[in-house]
Amino acid sequence: MGDSQNLIDHYVHSYDEGGRLEATIRGRLEAARLHELLDRYLPSAPCRVADIGGGPGAHAVWMQGQGHAVELLDPVAHHVEQARNAGVSAVVGDARSLPWDGTSFDAALLAGPLYHLTDLRERRVALAEAVRVTRPGGLVAVVALGRHANLFGAAIAGQLIQRRPIVEDIQREGWSRRNDRWPAATYYHTVDGLRDELTGAGLQIVNVHGVGGPGGWLAVAVDRYELDDTGVADMVLAAQMADDQCPELIHASANLLAVGRVPQVGAL
Repeated sequence: MGDSQNLIDHYVHSYDEGGRLEATIRGRLEAARLHELLDRYLPSAPCRVADIGGGPGAHAVWMQGQGHAVELLDPVAHHVEQARNAGVSAVVGDARSLPWDGTSFDAALLAGPLYHLTDLRERRVALAEAVRVTRPGGLVAVVALGRHANLFGAAIAGQLIQRRPIVEDIQREGWSRRNDRWPAATYYHTVDGLRDELTGAGLQIVNVHGVGGPGGWLAVAVDRYELDDTGVADMVLAAQMADDQCPELIHASANLLAVGRVPQVGAL
């Protein structure tokens, strides 16, 4: 199992993924921005969505609330149990070997697998599987960690000097064996690299958005130093929206969302 087992142990014993999007301002704003973006792209309800690596089901619950039918898959049995308790249909599984038939879904969301797969070959397999289970003309949306997340995060935390070797590794190669924040190595995408991986999987009309945007780091600082959060949400959301008008700001986002379409049969 190797890194996979370490990752599962981490989510079971050390990290509350279920509360991550609710416990902090950053988490709540990340969820709000992601849902706003998904609402732009998802087909009209009702549609069938594969939530691949969907964790305890926070995004699945939201999508179901929008009228969609969601099937969730996650490698962590504890997460699957939490999702089921929240009313989501969920199974234990691996993004690289999905249990569903081809063209079973109108859309697929991968909000996790790509940053836990440091090997490009494994990311390609996961993307190919998402494309396989999505109908022609359907949507594939992928969340990734931005390449500069550790640089900004370490600076805000006042740990840039201590974490300099890790930050330099990530800036250069996308991941670091010395990264002590995760139980297994984590991959950080560049915007162009993420776009290339989706187009390499055959997806068309690929757009990349900043989920947190530069304003998201304000929320990180507020959470880190327990600052007055009055007006922070409005400021961060405004900065997030600025990403749509100023694409160069996407590079400053801790989280990225890439969206593509599965080609129609016979399309050139």
